[in-house]
Amino acid sequence: MDSSLAVMTRGLTKSYGPVPALRGVDLEVRRGEIFGFLGPNGAGKTTAIRCFLDLLRPSGGTVRVLGLDPQAQSLAVRARAGYLPGEFHLDDNLTADGALRFFNSLRGNRAGPSFIWQLTERLGLDVTMPIKNLSKGNKQKVGLVQALMHRPELLLLDEPTSGLDPLGQQEVLRLIAEARAAGATIFFSSHVLSEVQEIAERVAIIRCGVVVEVAETSALIHRALRLVRLRFRQPVDTTAFANVPGVTSVEADGPMGALLHVGGDMDALIKTLATFPVSDLETERPSLEEIFLAFYQGDQKKEA
Repeated sequence: MDSSLAVMTRGLTKSYGPVPALRGVDLEVRRGEIFGFLGPNGAGKTTAIRCFLDLLRPSGGTVRVLGLDPQAQSLAVRARAGYLPGEFHLDDNLTADGALRFFNSLRGNRAGPSFIWQLTERLGLDVTMPIKNLSKGNKQKVGLVQALMHRPELLLLDEPTSGLDPLGQQEVLRLIAEARAAGATIFFSSHVLSEVQEIAERVAIIRCGVVVEVAETSALIHRALRLVRLRFRQPVDTTAFANVPGVTSVEADGPMGALLHVGGDMDALIKTLATFPVSDLETERPSLEEIFLAFYQGDQKKEA
């Protein structure tokens, strides 16, 4: 395995009985980068991550993590990694502090109490509360602290901001960026395009167990279609927008409105709108599922 890679897979497959979850996944994650793993629910993201840690045995293919074979050296891989599962379960009778002490003991008490305290303070986690009394978001914070607290070489985070409020989400993204600055490699799955845009350098898109694209984040964002909602002070002919560069679809939204999908930059559309009596304009990035529909609709039809 190339020493510059933190994670490498070749032809990785996994089936649950007759149902294929991974269908030949090829990935290369460079050491020291933040790598986003994107896809809708059921695409194979969680299955792939569990294969990296030998929590699931692949049906075929090759996996190397930090230069090690997870099947032959699973304890060594897990000792050097921090893992946040997508569904994080804890003993309800423990306090958050008790749970973190337990995880630290499993790792030979490598995490210093001061760093654990710093993480809990930054995330606003009350460690004296029993797990059974914690909200979903606070349970997620316990999972994040246990993944980060021993300063691992590799962070494998499955939907790390799930259940968190916007302030909590931003703090998690800052913690991820700081871990990367300290030399860690971060591999995280998500279906939230905005957080991927903010911190990931490269992304892989997985759909139906197949990696359909690996791209620089900036290139992916540039390709992502915006939904533009327009309101006018008087009725207009919305077909005038059909030939504007970047506009891929136009739909009337009542007598004085329009819905547009726009790819790339907005310069041509903004210049065109200057000639119309616009009263309001809203733009939003689509969900990743909508991006799949926009860019892979043809492949979906072929598969069907």
